[in-house]
Amino acid sequence: MTRVLIVSDNHGLIDEVAAIKARHEIDYMIHCGDSELAFDHPVLEKMIKVAGNCDHNTQFPLEEQFEIDQLSFYVVHGHTYDVKKDLFTLSYRAQEVNVDVVCYGHNHIVGAEKIGQQLFINPGSVYVSKSASPESYAVMEWEDKDSIKVSFYTVDGKELERLEF
Repeated sequence: MTRVLIVSDNHGLIDEVAAIKARHEIDYMIHCGDSELAFDHPVLEKMIKVAGNCDHNTQFPLEEQFEIDQLSFYVVHGHTYDVKKDLFTLSYRAQEVNVDVVCYGHNHIVGAEKIGQQLFINPGSVYVSKSASPESYAVMEWEDKDSIKVSFYTVDGKELERLEF
């Protein structure tokens, strides 16, 4: 089973991200932007990461596209796709790049939804949640394309069971 940690919007918090990384046995890690850390900061080591609107280091790419064990991913912060309004523009981009999973942040609202054939995952925010849920992150796991499970956790590691996808 493949397991991917997905975090976003830690806005300079280091200890919290380090604790999240240490808590789970994972194969890959994704950061959806607004780390507000240096690109090569040790807590971001081994993470696939993108630039958020608060990341001013030009080493961060605006987007990443890659494949992990039969699933194609597109990672973006979301500010350039107006995700605080809706996922309309981002869903068009996801179709254009033809991916299975889209990971994004920016609006600090945790959730997962399927739009067409693509799964959109927002892990929420490590720093300040702007939803009814507390600060959060996600773990995605699968054996094959038809068995994807996304679990959401509070920053201190409690599973948000009502948000499982």
